[in-house]
Amino acid sequence: MNRYFVPFAQLRRQPTIVVDSTGLGAALTLAHWRGAATPENLRDDTSAGSCLRALHAPATPGLEAEAVTANHFDIDGFIGVWALLNPELALAHEPLLRLVAILCDFREIDWQNPLADHALQLTCWLNAEEKARFYEPFGAPARRRREDEASAEKFAWFLPRFAEILLDPEAGRAAWQPEYERVQAAVAALRGPLTQRTDYPDIGLVVIRTPAPVPYYALFGPTVGFDWVLSLYDGQRYELECKYTTWIDLESRPTLPRLPLAPLAARLNELEKSNYRWTADQLTDTGPLLRLAGRPLSKAERYADPDGRPIYASSLAASAVESEVVAFLQKGYAGIQPKRYWTWAEVRAAGNNTMK
Repeated sequence: MNRYFVPFAQLRRQPTIVVDSTGLGAALTLAHWRGAATPENLRDDTSAGSCLRALHAPATPGLEAEAVTANHFDIDGFIGVWALLNPELALAHEPLLRLVAILCDFREIDWQNPLADHALQLTCWLNAEEKARFYEPFGAPARRRREDEASAEKFAWFLPRFAEILLDPEAGRAAWQPEYERVQAAVAALRGPLTQRTDYPDIGLVVIRTPAPVPYYALFGPTVGFDWVLSLYDGQRYELECKYTTWIDLESRPTLPRLPLAPLAARLNELEKSNYRWTADQLTDTGPLLRLAGRPLSKAERYADPDGRPIYASSLAASAVESEVVAFLQKGYAGIQPKRYWTWAEVRAAGNNTMK
């Protein structure tokens, strides 16, 4: 079968497989989005993982469709689309492709995995070329066409070129090396004596004390199994983030629902004596941040690495912020058990605990 990519607007012109997206009229949906119509036996932590599962199940209804689409470009979705268009090569490199998808969507990776280095190189190549040739995620220029239209140009450029870098990363070294070296340096720093980590597994929280902000791939890399990360930097600079793992339908493990952060921001503002105010992103943001606000951050800045955005000094000691975050999550999760496949209605209902 010779599958081909079509822009999302052409979804209904022919039977089409929809990847990392949802759309009426799809012959088959392969997405980890909450509530997506992905067949139960194909559910996976990433959309790319669902596509790879589908390649192992060729009799899946709808998989006979030759057209493939997605309504946006990100690395997880791209890997899924590319795998469907290149099934033999994808299955031959399945463990590596799975690592790339997880690293890009969740920023998680086991650095002891022998494929981790290769996965980071591929990820950095995709990031660098996307930014250089098009625009960074959520950074579309003003008056740009809608993402479901503009992303087709990215797919058209990357789809015929990815196999070369997959098979020979050295061919893309000039593009991937700068970010790769920055991440590796940060990984080494976080393993040093100046970094301390405290885990609160009952509430899914990791607290990382380290001198300065670092790239997400280093910061979140070793946080597999946790859904909240509190970063405590020198100079009384702090950020709390709810990971993307609670925005999607995670297949590999049950999770606690994310909680609305506005009540915690209000509590911290009662204590804060600096000229800044604590603010929080909406519950349905892909990765809600709680932080001191100097100026509002764009979505591109919130998505980008912590070391690429301003983080302001608080009047509060790190121990006080950690104590407030832990107390907030413990209260919010009182009486709630982890499970798979939360609906947004259930997530919002669970958040009522924070209002009591």
